[in-house]
Amino acid sequence: MLSNVMEDWYKSQLTWRTYVLLPFTFLFAIIVWIRRQLYRFQFLKSERVSVPVIVVGNIVVGGTGKTPFVIWLASYLKSQGLNPGIVSKGFGGKRHKKPYWVSANDHAREIGDEALLLSQRTQCPMVICLDRVLAAKTLIAKCKCDIVISDDGLQHYRLHRDFEIVMVDGDKLNGNGYLLPSGPLREPVKRMNEVQLVIHHGGSYQPYSMHLTPVTLHSLTNQAETKLHEWHGKMTHAVAAIGNPERFFKQLNAAGLNIITHAFTDHYHYQLNDFMFKDQHPIIMTEKDAVKCYNIADQRFWCLRVDAIVSLPAQQVIKNWLIQRGYSLC
Repeated sequence: MLSNVMEDWYKSQLTWRTYVLLPFTFLFAIIVWIRRQLYRFQFLKSERVSVPVIVVGNIVVGGTGKTPFVIWLASYLKSQGLNPGIVSKGFGGKRHKKPYWVSANDHAREIGDEALLLSQRTQCPMVICLDRVLAAKTLIAKCKCDIVISDDGLQHYRLHRDFEIVMVDGDKLNGNGYLLPSGPLREPVKRMNEVQLVIHHGGSYQPYSMHLTPVTLHSLTNQAETKLHEWHGKMTHAVAAIGNPERFFKQLNAAGLNIITHAFTDHYHYQLNDFMFKDQHPIIMTEKDAVKCYNIADQRFWCLRVDAIVSLPAQQVIKNWLIQRGYSLC
C-alpha cells in the first residue's frame, strides 16, 4: 500500500489513495506552518555556531542527489583553501543522542550508509547527532573547521544556517505538489523562494544543475577496477537501496548493460540471502549500497563510483557568497 501511495505522489492528479489522505495532509500543513512561525517570531530559537553553516537538503521525501552533492561541495570548499566539516543525523544508523565522531572504518548499522560514504569519500571530520547544534559545536571545538556542511538539515531549524541549498530531482520535480502524506513534500514549494540556491539533479537543462558521471567500477573483494563502458552488453544484476533507484538503473542501461533490477527500500541493510540469485552474473550496486556489503561480498560484487558535475553558474553563486563572507579563496 505504501509503495502504491509513493508512486501516486508523482502522478499529475490525486488518485483515490492520495485523495483519502488529504485530511492528514491538512493537519501536517498546519503543523509545518505553526513550527515555521514559532521560529520566525523567535518563540523557538535558532542557535548560531562560531563558523558559517551551509545546509544541503530538500523539500521532498526521497533521493534528490544530496549525498553526491555534499561530496562535491566538500571537495570544492577544500579546493578553495577552506577546512570544511560535516554534521548529519546519521539516518539509517543508530539514533545518537550524543555526538558521535564518524570514522571511515565504522559500520553502516552504527552511523548510517550516507554518513559512512561521506566520511570515506570526503575525508572530512564528521559528527552525527540528533541535535545538529551540538554536533556542529563538537566539530568546531575539536577541529580547525572554518565552515560546516549540514547534510539533509533543511528542516532542522534549531541550527542557524547562513546558506541554504535545496536539491531537486530534475525528472520528478515536486511530484503532485501536495504535502505529506498526499504528496511527497516536507514543506510547501514556496519554501524554495527563501533559499540561496536551488540545484536540479538531471532532467531538462537548468542553469543551476548537477548531473552524475560514472567514473569506475570497483570490486568489493579486491583492488580491481574497470570502466563502465567495458561492460557493454554484459548481463548483470543491478541492486539499489537508494531514494531513486530508477536513476541508477537508467544509468546502467544507457551504458549498454543488460541488467536484472533489484530495488530495495532506501537505507535497507542487506543480508547474504538477498543475493542468492540462481546464476553467477556480476552484481553492480551504488557506493551507498556497497559500504553495507563488504562483509558479505564475494567475487560477483562491484560498485559504480560516480562523481557530481555541478554547473558553473551554481559554482559561481557559492563562490560569490564565500567571498562576501570574507574568505580568502585560492
